[in-house]
Parts: sequence; structure tokens; C-alpha cells
Amino acid sequence: MRRGQPTLDAPPSSDRAPDAAPAAIGVFVGSRPAFRPVPIRAGGTILGRLPDPDLPEDEQSSRVHAEVTLTGGKLRVRDLGSRNGTYVNGHRVADTVVELPCVVRVGCTVFAVVGDTRGLAGGVTMDGHGVVGPTLRAALARVERAAQTQDTVLITGETGTGKERAARAFHDAGPARRGELLAVNCATIPHGVAERLLFGAVKGAYSGADAPADGYLVAADRGTLFLDEIGELDPLVQPKLLRVLETREVLPLGAARPIKVSTRFCFATMRKLRATVQDGGFRADLFYRIAREEIEMPALRDRREDIPWLLSFAIARVAPALTPHAKLVEACLLRAWPGNVRELLAAAERAATLAREQGKDAVRDNHLDPGAGFSQAPAKPGRQLTREVIQQAIADHEGNLSAAARQLGLHRSQFYRLLTQLGIDRRGQE
Repeated sequence: MRRGQPTLDAPPSSDRAPDAAPAAIGVFVGSRPAFRPVPIRAGGTILGRLPDPDLPEDEQSSRVHAEVTLTGGKLRVRDLGSRNGTYVNGHRVADTVVELPCVVRVGCTVFAVVGDTRGLAGGVTMDGHGVVGPTLRAALARVERAAQTQDTVLITGETGTGKERAARAFHDAGPARRGELLAVNCATIPHGVAERLLFGAVKGAYSGADAPADGYLVAADRGTLFLDEIGELDPLVQPKLLRVLETREVLPLGAARPIKVSTRFCFATMRKLRATVQDGGFRADLFYRIAREEIEMPALRDRREDIPWLLSFAIARVAPALTPHAKLVEACLLRAWPGNVRELLAAAERAATLAREQGKDAVRDNHLDPGAGFSQAPAKPGRQLTREVIQQAIADHEGNLSAAARQLGLHRSQFYRLLTQLGIDRRGQE
């Protein structure tokens, strides 16, 4: 993908099921996020102002603004002489045919046009943890079901997709919800101290151990331990963790007898651990134990209907008096967002700050960082991070190691560890 080129990832039109339900989903109207599916019928469907008393009237769109028709598995969009024009994927059109999915803007109303709305029931809502659309809701429902039958779950997904939120859902839906949810990022644990931090130690177990210390496994007893980036766990500790999962007993450093625990476990990773196992980077027996229930969190590109709500949420945190403009929503729907929700929220907050400083009453597309959402996607799980790949990432970002790590989908500590292992000079601007 060229930098700055709009994109909407989707399977080919021919992959749609015969009974698919195509629709233009009104995801933003006037100044507010929405979720209003407009079915695309065989003879064509008129797009214009949405007659909805719960939404502000969009005076910039005509009542009969454009017509959309499915033709040969593609979408024909025809402007019907509107005052303010019809835009498809950011470009003004009179009559055009495009692949699905696509983005159509009429006035200040933005439609996400999709080939099938099955599975999108329930719309988009807000809860105490943020925005929940139908795709994310389905993934969280799987996590909650797993909490009823399993004592461990493996959450996978790209960076910024909400794996910690899934861990919270697993904890809250299970029998340990009255206990503590303890979150630990394995990528930040130095290999030399991983055993002590996880399993604890008795007094005198090592030089300086002047008092007994509980590890994370005991601290999370009767609760849930969330081990994020489990693929980065010290290989020497992995067999000991497997024994805890099998016996529910923790043997601290220097102890003669184990401690019984009733800890539940949620593991998470950006990697495809199965590929890591095949490469010898993760123990197969531990993988098969933690992956009995594996659930992938959806990337933002698979839940674009949530984007207008996320934008409104982020902007309100920075400047409650500001609202998103339809052009901002349109631009964000067309970007890739390799950093997913985390990247989108950060970009929206920066845009809101700029708009506020300029004294504007709305956040528009020109307040958005031109590079936001277009950076190279994180390294695909299982991608071989060779010396050449890493050095190229560093060169791409002119020596900025943090930016190079983000490009490769790695935590900084993971990245630094790779640099050391490969003998690559760590000097660079942070």
C-alpha cells in the first residue's frame, strides 16, 4: 500500500454468501456517531438525510442525495444532483463503480457500505471500559463463555486490539471475580529474575533475600493472573510454569514444600505461538496446555463501525466542547491503523489538541497527522526478524529505536533483547 492511499481491507465480492445482507451503515450523522443500517435492495437504494429523531438532522445532505446499486458484485454509486456532492472513498464522484466495502459520504453523513451485515446485530454501545461494537462484542462473549468452563485462556491479536480488556472480561465472568486481577507483561521481565518474580522466594534463598517474598503466582491466588506476551517468557521458567498449571502448586525459590494455589490464568500474545513452537522458541507442552481455549481479538480494520465512536470518545477526553467533523470520520475509516485502537485514540487526541489550540469548533481531517494510520503494519506473527529486517526498520526511522520496535510489532524490551542477541548496535535516538 502506498503511503497515504485510502484502504478498506475486505474479501473479494465473489466471496460473499448468496444470502448476504448488503447495507449502507450510517456510522456518522451531522456531528454524532451512529449505527443505522440502510439495506441495499435489488433495484437500488437512495441515500440522503436519515429520518431519525434520535440523531441531529444533517442539513448538508439532500433528502434524495445519491443512489447505490449492487451490480456484478460491486457497488454503483450515482450522485442525484445533490448540492454538496457525493464522495466515495474520499473522492467526489458523479457516477462510479467500486469494490465493497467502501465509504460513502453525503454531506455530513458517512456510510460504511458492506456486503453483509449478518453478525452486526446490536449496533455500537459504550460501557465502563469504552466502545463495544458487534464484532468486539462477539469476541468478548467468547471470552466470557470460556470463563465458565476453563481455568485458562489464550488471547491473541495485534497490538492495540484490547487483549487486556479481554483478560478483564475473563476475570469478571469467572468464579475468581471477587479476587484480584494481576497483570504482568512477560516482555518486561528480565530473564535472570523471572523465576523469582513469578514463584517468589523464601528467606535466605539467595544473597540479599532477608525476608520471604511472594511471587505473582501466589499474589494472584483466588484471582486471575494475566500474563501478557507469554511468548517472551524466559524458556528456563516455562517448564516450571507448566507444572503449576498441571498441579496448582507453586514452589518458591529455596522452599522445601510447594504452596497450593487456585489461580486462574489468562495468557496473551501478538505472536502465532504455534509457529514459535515449530521454530523452537516456545515449549510445545506449555503451548498445548495454555491454548486449550484460544480466542483472537479483532483488529480495528475488522470493526470499522466502531471508529466514529472511538473518535468521539477520544476527542471528548481532550476537549469536551469539540465534535468530530464528517471529513475526519471519513479519513479515519479509510486508513489502515496498524496500531489499532491504541493508535487511533492517540491520533484523535493529538488532532483534538491542535483543533482546540486553533480555536476551532470541530476536529477536521486536516487536524490529523498526515502519517497517522498509514505507517507500516506490525510484523505478522511468525515473521522472521532477521538482522536485515531489523536494520531496515531502524533505517526507516532514522535510528529511532522506539519507532522501529513499533513498526515490527515489538515491545521495546523485546526489541532491545533482539538487538543484543544479533549483535546490532543499539545506539540511536529515542
